[in-house]
Amino acid sequence: MRTDSSPGSLPAREHLPAAGAGTPVLDVVVPVYNEEKDLGPCVRRLHEHLNRTFPYAFRITVADNASTDGTPHVAARLAADLAAVRSVRLEQKGRGRALRTVWSASDAPVLAYMDVDLSTDLNALLPLVAPLISGHSDLAIGSRLARSSRVVRGAKREFISRSYNLILRGSLQARFTDAQCGFKAIRRDVAQVLLPLVEDTGWFFDTEMLVLAERAGCRIHEVPVDWVDDPESTVHIVRTATEDLKGVWRVGRALATGSLPLDRLARPFGDDPRDRDLTGVPQGLARQLVGFCVVGALSTLFYLLLYSGFRHFAGSQLANALALLVSAVANTAANRRLTFGVRGRGGAVRHQAQGLVVFGIGLALTSGSLAALSAATAHPDHSTELAVLIAANLAATVLRFLLFRAWVFPDAPPTTHTPDRHLPDPHTPDPHLPDPHTPDPQLPDPHRTWSDAR
Repeated sequence: MRTDSSPGSLPAREHLPAAGAGTPVLDVVVPVYNEEKDLGPCVRRLHEHLNRTFPYAFRITVADNASTDGTPHVAARLAADLAAVRSVRLEQKGRGRALRTVWSASDAPVLAYMDVDLSTDLNALLPLVAPLISGHSDLAIGSRLARSSRVVRGAKREFISRSYNLILRGSLQARFTDAQCGFKAIRRDVAQVLLPLVEDTGWFFDTEMLVLAERAGCRIHEVPVDWVDDPESTVHIVRTATEDLKGVWRVGRALATGSLPLDRLARPFGDDPRDRDLTGVPQGLARQLVGFCVVGALSTLFYLLLYSGFRHFAGSQLANALALLVSAVANTAANRRLTFGVRGRGGAVRHQAQGLVVFGIGLALTSGSLAALSAATAHPDHSTELAVLIAANLAATVLRFLLFRAWVFPDAPPTTHTPDRHLPDPHTPDPHLPDPHTPDPQLPDPHRTWSDAR
């Protein structure tokens, strides 16, 4: 797994400006290997569709992965016949390698790719790239597993696809629904940061890119697609599945060991509303609620154990008071440190004193509940007592959180995000980054066709 530093933080999302005459907004890559039969009809159909429906300038790039048949000649002829088509020849196989090479060299602000068989209905192309052009999203993927998708394919491929995505969800905590649909797009500024971190050069390239993007805080837009399986697909299912599982293991291990520098990419956007300093809006409320609930659940369990123990030698009221007192002291200390982030001994005595006042309110609620139960039943059984106490404690818990937040710990350290002072300003060019407008001599010339290379 790559452990080198990322080339910089991701930029803030912005609507792409109107491109100049002849400058493509979208570059659609069609990676191919020995596809001389299907390449021509595919590219011409795609070209006609974009001419008719796409409101911006575009380019179609045929990325030939070291084909050994007549595919390079077909690609060169298409580039000669259609002004918006170019071809790039690579001498090594690998769909991921082809996409990385072409995307890295492209000057279009939105980069996409689709499989040569055009299994995906082309009407989904504009909905795929529109959120990237508007600045709403950073990546977009077609999903065959969305509820509104209409898919025609065999049971074997359906089972493999769904099993693979379940593995991703269980092992890598992925939230996107379809990792391998050959229909994706990414903004070029985001690709420049993410691609150096993606190691795979084959079929796992898509999955690795999506997992890293999601961990980096990128917004991934999903488009339901109409998809018809290609019965003549040359993809070797067993070999591809094996390589994908190896990739899942590699990426999972890298994430677990922290060898990926994703900390530099986390929360990358200057327009993230969670980073705004707003008055009157509770900060860190969700995190505090989670912490309070965890501490509360443990405290309740501790309290019930204490009550059951004290009940062997004391009456219900005394056992309740003792159990609540001990658990209240522990609860205040735990919430002070874990929920509200207060460190050190300063103010600890005051916090405990205020916590005892909150304890008194809880005692009044629970004792009143026990008194009401005793008035209703002369000899209530133990399970009924516990049920009444649990209900009373739930009410006391809500009140305790409100009092803790507003009265006991009103000046708790804020939990808002603090930018890393070592991170570069996303709006300031990184001097270590290559100029995106200067072609990399190690990458193919984006305007050079296979016929020119000959």
